Amino acid sequence: MARAGLTAERLTAVGAELADEVGLEQVTMARVARRLGVKDASLYTHVRGLEDLRGRIALLAADEKTLRIAEATTGRAGKDALVAFADAWRGYAHQHPGRYMATQLPVRIDPELAAEAPGPRRAVELTYGMLRGYGLAEPDLTDAVRLLRSTFHGFVALEAAGGFAHERSPQQSWIRTLDALHTLLEHWPASGGGDF
Repeated sequence: MARAGLTAERLTAVGAELADEVGLEQVTMARVARRLGVKDASLYTHVRGLEDLRGRIALLAADEKTLRIAEATTGRAGKDALVAFADAWRGYAHQHPGRYMATQLPVRIDPELAAEAPGPRRAVELTYGMLRGYGLAEPDLTDAVRLLRSTFHGFVALEAAGGFAHERSPQQSWIRTLDALHTLLEHWPASGGGDF
């Protein structure tokens, strides 16, 4: 019977598949149980509940996305690394929309499990490493990370929602966005020292 094969990892994989199919917000314990052919109650032996399951999906997705970015950027620097990084990010969001959305949520999960997950930590290392190639140091590194994350996420979120109705293709705008980011990173403004 399917119950013998239940593990937290299996539930997470099924939850991630469902997230991509129907959207992260539509993933429920009942839906996962139906997919596995078991009763809802049998899932709680392996995960504490829906929030725990979504946190596990987020960690799985962070690992997958980070691995994709690492593979794409290995041996690259400057604009080449930026484009590879951005394209891997966007490609993951297109291929795994539900999992991608999970990576944008705060992870509420057992702190020990979160601490063992390499994805989030490796993502920070990759991003900071790529940006150091532009000669940035703190606090500019943190500001640049936030700029990239906001730009990439904003673009893919608008794209997924059908927000680019203009006749110019989103791909053309994506290329120009990366050109603009590269130029900005090469000519990062000096810190003004003040807050708005």
